[in-house]
Amino acid sequence: MYQTDPPRPPKEFLPTMYDLPSEDLEEPGLPDEYHLLQPQLLRETFSTINYPEDRVFVASDLNLYYDVRHPLWYKRPDWFAVVGVPRLYEQQELRLSYVTWQEGVNPFVVVELLSPGTEKEDLGQTLRDANQPPTKWEVYERILRVPYYVVFDRYTNHLRAFQLQGSSYTELELLQSRIWINDIQLGLGLWQGVYQGSDRLWLRWYDAPGNWILTPEERERKQVERQKRRAERLVEQLRALGIEPDFGDEEE
Repeated sequence: MYQTDPPRPPKEFLPTMYDLPSEDLEEPGLPDEYHLLQPQLLRETFSTINYPEDRVFVASDLNLYYDVRHPLWYKRPDWFAVVGVPRLYEQQELRLSYVTWQEGVNPFVVVELLSPGTEKEDLGQTLRDANQPPTKWEVYERILRVPYYVVFDRYTNHLRAFQLQGSSYTELELLQSRIWINDIQLGLGLWQGVYQGSDRLWLRWYDAPGNWILTPEERERKQVERQKRRAERLVEQLRALGIEPDFGDEEE
């Protein structure tokens, strides 16, 4: 590719997300229910105080294009987060894919949910021919230089986390299956609980005091419970003063 003087912006001469979308009707296989719910929980609880909501982009099962020399090569992380980038593409559109040479910011953290068919590639244990696309591990570690890479095996409940140190990933020693990421003031850990009707170990984000970040549904439920307790206290105070609260006409 030839550059001009002055240089033209990448979106004028390099492929954009409109040329490289994620949807491909010929691509076989769809995520199972767990691969839909777990990324959703990660999305709902990823709330960092270091960046405003409109400067954070999170995605799951979205094509991530990483090499301008091979613009059709992509990886499809189970979940990833980018901080310091507009929530919407060019401040106005939902993304069709994430094209790193157009965005100018690489993912900060990537989460892969291991399965028997993908485990070796996700952990950098596969070999490839020189003319073949690199593995996920190679892309995250050597090309995109993703600072944090997390893998979780739901069959063994084994959580592993890697931090980029120098030119390669170093596995972190996890205490109580938790990893704290100081740069974004968030931690990621295993939580036993019910989400979307399923009681199991889930990955979810927690804050500096160690509290699990609430989902929108949990926040709403907590607000309703708080209002109910406030109303009950008010009723008790009125009755202590000899006043019987009037709740209006009851349904017959």
